Amino acid sequence: MIPLTGRTLVAAMCLGQVGNLLPHVAVPAIMAQHLMPLWGLSAAQAGLMASAYGFGYMVAVPVLTTLADRIDARYILLAGSAVSGLASMMFGLLAHDLLSATLIWGIAGIGFAGAYMPGLKALADRLPPGDSSRSITLYTSSFSVGVGLSFLVAQLVADRHGWPAAFYVTGAGPLVMIAVCFWLAPCTPPAVRGPLLDFRPVLRNRAALGYIAGYGAHSFELYGARTWIVAFWAFVVAQSGNSTPLGPVSVSVIFTLLSLPASVLGNEAALRYGRRRAISVVMIASAVVALAIGASAGGAPLLLLPLLLLYGLTVTADSGALTSGTTASADASYRGATLALHSTVGFGLAALGGWGAGVALEAAGGPGEASAWLAMFALLAAGVLVGPTLLWWSQRGK
Repeated sequence: MIPLTGRTLVAAMCLGQVGNLLPHVAVPAIMAQHLMPLWGLSAAQAGLMASAYGFGYMVAVPVLTTLADRIDARYILLAGSAVSGLASMMFGLLAHDLLSATLIWGIAGIGFAGAYMPGLKALADRLPPGDSSRSITLYTSSFSVGVGLSFLVAQLVADRHGWPAAFYVTGAGPLVMIAVCFWLAPCTPPAVRGPLLDFRPVLRNRAALGYIAGYGAHSFELYGARTWIVAFWAFVVAQSGNSTPLGPVSVSVIFTLLSLPASVLGNEAALRYGRRRAISVVMIASAVVALAIGASAGGAPLLLLPLLLLYGLTVTADSGALTSGTTASADASYRGATLALHSTVGFGLAALGGWGAGVALEAAGGPGEASAWLAMFALLAAGVLVGPTLLWWSQRGK
C-alpha cells in the first residue's frame, strides 16, 4: 500500500472529513420539523439537545488532541471516526426523548472530538516543511461541504423515510475517513515532556491565544446560526404563506456551502492584508449583517434571502484564517495541545451559541415571533464582536 502524499494526501483528508461531517448537523437539520413536535420540546430544550454534540466535543477534545502530541494522530482519528458513526446510528435506534437524545448526541460529539482536530494534526504532521496555510485552509474549508451535505441528506432522508433513517444514513459517512486512515504513512511525533494536559506552554503563547479566543467568538456565532437556520427559514416560509422561492432544505444547504469559498477567500485576504486585520473586518461585517437579518425577520422573503446568503459568507470568512493562524503560531512541540485548546474553546462556545440562541428565542416569545428572531440574531452579533477586541489584546505589548 503506497502512503498518501502531496496533493493526494490533502484531497483524501478533505474527502474523509466530509464523510465524518455527514452526521454533524443531523439533529439541527430535522429537529424543527420532526423532533420538537414529536417530543414536545421548547426552543431552549431543543437548543440544549443540539448543543450536546458541542459539549461532548468540548469535554473530550483536550485529552484526544493533546494525546496526538504523543502518539500518531491517525490512531485517534480512526477511533474517533468509528465512535462518531456508531453513536449517530444509535441515535436513530435508541433516542426517544430529550434525555436519551441529549446523552447519545453528546457521545457522537465525543467521537467527533477524536476526528476533527486529530485529523488536522495528522495532516499537518505529514505536510512538507514550509507554509501550510493553504492546505490547512482547504481542510477547514471542506468542513462546510460536509455540513452542507449533512443538512441536505438528513432532511431529505427524514422527510421520505422517517427521522431515524436520517441517522442510519449519515452515520455511515465516517467510514470514508476510516478507509483514509489506512492509507496514511506512519508518523512518530517528537518526544514531549510533562503531563498530558499541561497547557502552560500554550497559555504563554499570546499570539496563539488571540486566534484561539477569536475562534471561540466565531464559533459562538456560527453554531448559533447553523443550529437555527432551518427553523428560521421555516418561520419565514410560514409568514409568507409559502410564497418563498426556496424552502428550508435549499436555504440551509446553500447557506452552508457558501462557507467553502468564503473561508478560502478569507484566508487569501488574510495572507495579503494581514490575518488580524482581515479577521476583524469580517467579524464586524458579520455582526452588521446579523443585526440586519434580525431587524427584517418579519419582512419579505425576497429581502431576507439575499441578507441570509450574505450572512453565509461573512459568518465563515474568518474560519480558515483563524485556524491557520493558531497552527502557524503554535510551537511545533505543542501543536497538538495548542489545537486542543483552540478546539475546546471553539466548540465549547459553539455549544453555548446553539443553546443560548434557543434560550433567547424562548425568552423573547418563541420561534413564531419576529421579535424573538431579532433577539437571537442580536445575541449572535454581540458574541462575534468580542473577537476583534481579543485579537487586539493579543498584540498589545509587541
